Amino acid sequence: MAALMMNRAAVRALVPTARAFSVSSVGALAATRAAKAIPEGNTGPTTVTSKHSLHVPETSFVPRREVEETYLNSESSINKTANLFLFTEMIRGLWITLENFFRPPYTIQYPFEKGPVSPRFRGEHALRRYPTGEERCIACKLCEAICPAMAITIESEPRADGARRTTRYDIDMTKCIYCGFCQEACPVDAIVETQSMEFATETREELLYNKEKLLANGDRAEAELASNIYADHLQR
Repeated sequence: MAALMMNRAAVRALVPTARAFSVSSVGALAATRAAKAIPEGNTGPTTVTSKHSLHVPETSFVPRREVEETYLNSESSINKTANLFLFTEMIRGLWITLENFFRPPYTIQYPFEKGPVSPRFRGEHALRRYPTGEERCIACKLCEAICPAMAITIESEPRADGARRTTRYDIDMTKCIYCGFCQEACPVDAIVETQSMEFATETREELLYNKEKLLANGDRAEAELASNIYADHLQR
């Protein structure tokens, strides 16, 4: 029995040596075959791939220290259970609501209170005049051509002095998408969009603006329009 145990111990001791010998033998054999495959006179660097190459996978493991640090820095099971059953997240959200409950409100009481409006705000349309009272529009029809909604209709005829002026300038405000292309295309700043946003009507016909309506809007807001155009002239 003792002899049998000694033989087993001897075999176990020889196994690592045999494995190392087999790996080295296969590696030597692959190197010999690769050397034979290199042509004579080639002294440069050569990359040889052999099918006998051994791939020994690397063993990846996480160090014990990192495992301990991850465990110590993670949230404990008691805290997780407390957050789950005591609804702490909901309480934090309601606390924010309670804080804002005692702060002054940010609501503006429209229409009695009105906030600031940008000079570039695109609202109700208007036709402008020169300081002499002559209308600016020269009937070039660029605004009619560029309007993506085809909401503008212009008709014109020459005057006695040879100048061209509009006889009809209609805007269908139910089609208008307030893109501002007409204002940007106009070479004389005739058609503009005012800061007026309070032009709701009870009937559709009231939103079909003609030349007289547009000129009246321009006369009423000329000072504001001139100021907005001057404030925006550096970006145009």
